Amino acid sequence: MTAEEAELLAARPQVARLFRLQWEEAQQAWVLLYPEGMVKLNASAGEIMKRCDGSRSVPALVTELEEAFGATGLQADVLAFLDMARKQRWIEV
Repeated sequence: MTAEEAELLAARPQVARLFRLQWEEAQQAWVLLYPEGMVKLNASAGEIMKRCDGSRSVPALVTELEEAFGATGLQADVLAFLDMARKQRWIEV
């Protein structure tokens, strides 16, 4: 496990202040709105981002996703997405 992954595991990620996450009916997708535009999220990204509200730890977020979708072993994928989202400044940890 990298230092970045360890830091993410201890975090309670939330959508960054510059962005607003909302369901966009016209797009049939979750989107991140920001002053210069919009990021359309795929289904997996939307499910992760809608749980990034600052109240859940990353392990709790992973557990919730695994329970919601009847899956196991999602931690690596969730960490990879959160790392990318942090680099894009979509989330704050």
